[in-house]
Amino acid sequence: MKEINAKLFDYIENCPTAYNAAEHTAKILESAGYSKLNEAATWTLETGKGYYVTRNGSSLIAFRVPNGDFTGFMMTAAHLDSPTFRIKENDRLEDGNYVKLSVEGYGGMLRSTWTDRPLSVAGRLVVKTDGGIKTVTVDLKEPVAIIPNVAIHMDRTANDSKGYNTAVDMIPLFSLAGEKTLHLREMLAKAAKVDEKNIVATDVSVYNPQSGEEFGGVICAPRLDDLQCAFASLTAFLNAVKGAGLPVLCLFDNEEVGSQTKQGAASTFLADTLERICAALGNGDKYREKVASGFLVSCDNAHAVHPNHPEYADRNHTVRMNGGVVIKYNANQRYTTDAVSEAIFKSFCDKAGVKTQFYANRADMAGGGTLGNSGSVGFLFDHKCVFKFRAAEGVDPEELELEMIDLGVDEFYSEEDGITVYAPYESFGAIQKWLDDKGFEIVSGESVRIPSDVKELDAEGRESVEKLVEKLEEDDDVVNVYHTMKDADEE
Repeated sequence: MKEINAKLFDYIENCPTAYNAAEHTAKILESAGYSKLNEAATWTLETGKGYYVTRNGSSLIAFRVPNGDFTGFMMTAAHLDSPTFRIKENDRLEDGNYVKLSVEGYGGMLRSTWTDRPLSVAGRLVVKTDGGIKTVTVDLKEPVAIIPNVAIHMDRTANDSKGYNTAVDMIPLFSLAGEKTLHLREMLAKAAKVDEKNIVATDVSVYNPQSGEEFGGVICAPRLDDLQCAFASLTAFLNAVKGAGLPVLCLFDNEEVGSQTKQGAASTFLADTLERICAALGNGDKYREKVASGFLVSCDNAHAVHPNHPEYADRNHTVRMNGGVVIKYNANQRYTTDAVSEAIFKSFCDKAGVKTQFYANRADMAGGGTLGNSGSVGFLFDHKCVFKFRAAEGVDPEELELEMIDLGVDEFYSEEDGITVYAPYESFGAIQKWLDDKGFEIVSGESVRIPSDVKELDAEGRESVEKLVEKLEEDDDVVNVYHTMKDADEE
């Protein structure tokens, strides 16, 4: 156990933010023979090989292609982010006596635990290059700031229930005024080995650089939620024996703020990846079957009975430290376990000789949430594949349309420069194979999402949305932008 915990502590130390965690995890995967894929490029997959893909540099999905057909996707999901204080772009606050860092809280946290301890800074930099811009992860590693508490002599209520104002009480002290210390950006540039003047933007946060410790049968380390589960999922994924399923490791960003981002669990990242796996393996038409035959374990930390406050635990669901893997239930589906998924998961644990225990909130207390119940806006769109191709001379378009209806084609347009067809995305592989077999020239074939309902906007609203879409499309990390705004020529 000490050896495993030492590896966990090493993983946590190398993962101060989600950006650093995704990069460090990628290095571990690459050392195990996994190859990186690019969302913006065509995927060619080989049987028996392992691959990973990242989005935004802070979420990562890895998978291993079996040697033959597979029954379904066998998935685990954890998150790489933890509550922290993000440093604002204009990071420097000066008041004549002190230099402080301008920050904003990220995620739900116990603010008191952040005070009076040395803090470091890590994250990513966006750097200008001759060819455009690039992202660089950075970690100062050494303490450079502290959030000072007010002395008990100044605040006699400090030991009472205290409400912390993030804009006042939680501002990190960086240095004394007049001290010849480097500015934060200078320090970040030096650590990242880039020229400060080339730093265009930053995504950096403060973090606790304390090393993990083990004592009395317990472990103590920062960011255990949820790097402990990310580490366990990664370790299990790399050591999993080959089976009938296709193993998938999902590590998401932004769980602490609801997962509603382009790289969060509620985004299209996982669905896009699974669909592309099926398409690349010639199973595009079986995507939904593979998903339906799969299983996902949402991995997150659980609350054990507090040693000083056992009253917070449900008396029939008293989770004990080291008492076994915890299966969480919630009537309102904050945790999505049901009887069937419990039975399946318990059978896995029983087969592996792993103990299980159950967690449920007290009926008068609200609980947290996790990745398994993340929502999505995918239902607002019809997922389609669209092909443009040129048929051989003499082919009757009307007869061709009738043939392609059997492939799932529901829209057919014959024009001078070629034929365009739309169909449900599941038909992608079948249509591509049919066109190849016919010897037709495929001009393009892609995935699109078409809004099932559109909204009319006034001129001002349309202008705002169009500007937002334009900005998003300029971001190198954004693959596609979809919206439900009615086109101007339709109004």
